[in-house]
Amino acid sequence: MILYLSGPMTGYEGFNFPAFHSAAADLRDKGFEVISPAEIEHPILDWESCMRTDIRELMFANKVAVLPGWEKSKGARIEVYLAIDLGMEIIHAHTLEPVMSICKD
Repeated sequence: MILYLSGPMTGYEGFNFPAFHSAAADLRDKGFEVISPAEIEHPILDWESCMRTDIRELMFANKVAVLPGWEKSKGARIEVYLAIDLGMEIIHAHTLEPVMSICKD
């Protein structure tokens, strides 16, 4: 099972990497393979280029695991809505419970 980790980065100190690294380590300890945007090399660091790279990596996952605050992140919402449209399950990274309601307005 490959999980793609999605959550807020922009506007967070250190791009919220500590939260991504902690969640990735926890999920790996539970036996999951994890794709984390915080671990993807982004040679060009503008938002659009990062999103293109991250979305490409998302395509290798079976499910998306979301971090708290994902709903307020433009990039995370794009990742989650794309995953839903592709039939992927969205779960909470910390509890592994399904995210029950997502409004795409």
